[in-house]
Amino acid sequence: MSVSDSIRWQVVERAGNRCEYCGLSQEGQEAVFHVDHIFPVSLGGVTELDNLALACVSCSLRKAARVQVPDPASGEQVAIFHPRNDRWNLHFRWSDCEITGITPTGRATAVALMMNRPMALRIRAEERARGRHPPPGQL
Repeated sequence: MSVSDSIRWQVVERAGNRCEYCGLSQEGQEAVFHVDHIFPVSLGGVTELDNLALACVSCSLRKAARVQVPDPASGEQVAIFHPRNDRWNLHFRWSDCEITGITPTGRATAVALMMNRPMALRIRAEERARGRHPPPGQL
């Protein structure tokens, strides 16, 4: 489902032009980031600012229409990270350029969205060299 240009720019501005899941900056990326429905339309989610997040293409496609994913430590289904309700720093930590999940939600989201795939690590290393990593507010 598409969103209006006005709503898109509000989402981009609120997110600081970064993926609200993995923190990747849209600056310098070839692909335009997606406006993600945090609670999917297919499950009754609505197109309102409180239900929208800026997501890099990789996180958006891997999240898909899921609201729960398995915790790799327990195997139990847990809520996927919710950018409006959850604080990033309570679920994740930076270890150089890698994202470490520190809660069941953090672990499950990091694995499900493949936040530490080789390309993401290379992009973050480049971002670090340019002074754009780690993202503000995710120190």
